Amino acid sequence: MPTSRARAILGTVALVWLVASYPPARGGDERTFKGEIADTQCALNVHSLSQSHKEMISMKPEVKTNADCARYCVKERGGKFVLQTPEKVYKLDAQVLAEQWAGLKVKVIGTLDPKTDLITVRSIEALAASPGNTAHPK
Repeated sequence: MPTSRARAILGTVALVWLVASYPPARGGDERTFKGEIADTQCALNVHSLSQSHKEMISMKPEVKTNADCARYCVKERGGKFVLQTPEKVYKLDAQVLAEQWAGLKVKVIGTLDPKTDLITVRSIEALAASPGNTAHPK
């Protein structure tokens, strides 16, 4: 029968193995995604016909930019911040961080759960300084 010290060592080894085998802990599945921080309302055509902010910007005088639209749709329409790429819309676990980059073209580094299309975000940064895209979040 193992001693309590042996059980503790075996438990620690098992816990270390479990944590090391979990993909985000390894960082092995980490990827870079590029797109715009948008909102589910526009990106998933809840009130948009073009998967864009055009309709909301034309309907609401207080909504002048993509950033205004994304923040408005999250705050007032129950949306969530997402990463919208030309091919796909990804959910983001870091909503507070994503809000800072609303409406901007960004690079998101994180781990994707392919079953839920949820990115566990490690970082978000601007793609490049260009008209309509600032190097720093608001």
